[in-house]
Amino acid sequence: MKNQRIRTLISILAFFLIAITSMAQVPDEVILSLKTGDASTLSNYFNENIELVVLDKDNVYSKEQAKQIVASFFSSNSPQRFAIIHQGGKEGARYAIGNLTTTKGVFRVYFLLKEKGQKDYIHQLRIEKQ
Repeated sequence: MKNQRIRTLISILAFFLIAITSMAQVPDEVILSLKTGDASTLSNYFNENIELVVLDKDNVYSKEQAKQIVASFFSSNSPQRFAIIHQGGKEGARYAIGNLTTTKGVFRVYFLLKEKGQKDYIHQLRIEKQ
């Protein structure tokens, strides 16, 4: 009886572990570029046009314009730490929310990734004062 419960528990845990690991994660380069303030690497994941909100900038920008706005933000707010606090989504589209700690305060970061071909692209990025 006790062995059967243990086997059932192990089966349930294995199922959840497989489900979690099969869920697509945010690319490591995206997380690292936010931690280090690397707008160039981050922009490699921008869609051709991206909905961008960075403090008082709020519009749909080209990839190059968005890169410049994010680079300007990082130069004024040097990142110290970035941590994802929540992520979710479904096949082909997912989002993440995180906290970006900079020399000038903490910012809430939200981004939406969509899969196009075999690559993930950021369609929306928001960096707002917390």
